[in-house]
Amino acid sequence: MLLTSRYQQLNPGVAGRVLDTSAALPKPQPCRPASDHSSLNMGWSTSRIEQPLPSETDARHLASPDFQPAPATHPQEVDPLYLFACHLEWERREEPSAAWELLAAAKSSHGDTRAHARALLSSSHHLGGAGLASASECTARQKRSAATEANMKAPYGLDIIDNCAECTTTKTGFFCGFSNPALEALNQISHKSILPAGAILFVEGQSPRGMFMLCSGKVNLSTTSREGKILILKTAAAGEALGLSAAISGVGYETTAETATPCQLNFVDRKHFLEMMQSHSEVGVHTAHCLSRDFQSAYRDIHDLVLTRSSAGKLARLLLSRSPAQAQDIEDLEIRIQSSMTHEEMAQRIGSSRETVTRLLSDLKKKQLIRLDGPTLVIRNREALEALAV
Repeated sequence: MLLTSRYQQLNPGVAGRVLDTSAALPKPQPCRPASDHSSLNMGWSTSRIEQPLPSETDARHLASPDFQPAPATHPQEVDPLYLFACHLEWERREEPSAAWELLAAAKSSHGDTRAHARALLSSSHHLGGAGLASASECTARQKRSAATEANMKAPYGLDIIDNCAECTTTKTGFFCGFSNPALEALNQISHKSILPAGAILFVEGQSPRGMFMLCSGKVNLSTTSREGKILILKTAAAGEALGLSAAISGVGYETTAETATPCQLNFVDRKHFLEMMQSHSEVGVHTAHCLSRDFQSAYRDIHDLVLTRSSAGKLARLLLSRSPAQAQDIEDLEIRIQSSMTHEEMAQRIGSSRETVTRLLSDLKKKQLIRLDGPTLVIRNREALEALAV
């Protein structure tokens, strides 16, 4: 580094300023106003040197027409080395006075000083630049930022799926189990959304806008009588298509769809879905399979609701249908049902009233067929419930 810290005598005939390299790099002085550079003569900039009187030879040289005097130093010019030292102090020790020196130099009327100061400010890590950090440190910081973003919780705790072709939750039997070309086409025409529990997707009798594919969560499908009595026909799970029959036929929706839990859904409007069925034959095959399953499920529901003799039998069948699949083959152990159904919802599922469901549950507890363990319902005698459900 070239610095001057003291006045030096010049050899005769030499004009201008010189820089002394014997001084060590001092620490920047505390911040002063931009116009005050009184501390710069302490070793951070050139200083005016007393010059001896020129000799006759020097006088003739100065009088020569080829001689051009050295330009005078700009009053707001700051040594770039001083600015760099301020940059070091601010980056490593977070010295505020050094930062103010850089800011003052960035507003200087001298072009080079202003450019140097602004370049140092733009590279400072305090202002979002890389600063003095190494490339490995910058890479590590970017990785930590990416990990933090990846660990952020999605709305309602759901895993957001932005691209159908990259979905990893698809299982056997899902309506959207298409090949990659069909998935790419589906991704172009679908609209993905996250909805909380209690959201209405469509209403019974409404003109069909399109169909929904349930990516995650549960949706209740219900119908309502003229008197306002609600009957829940089905609870759709992930992978099922909702409003499919109405979207194909163009007739109003048969049921009302309401989310029972937070859900992620994929909506495809009717026009684009019909075009996709024509261009991709596998979509038509999946649609036929889905409608066939719905048809068979409707027959079973009619059998259970109509041919079951009593409300007690309907309630027993409902409780048995809620038991875990792995517990259905075990006869001696009790079956624990983790269900959040209220008495009102149970009544809507069996076509009865809430008061009737409350009375029937009390009778089952008295007969020691079931018991309540907090929010958990425990089936104590499955065989007796099965006999009641016939």
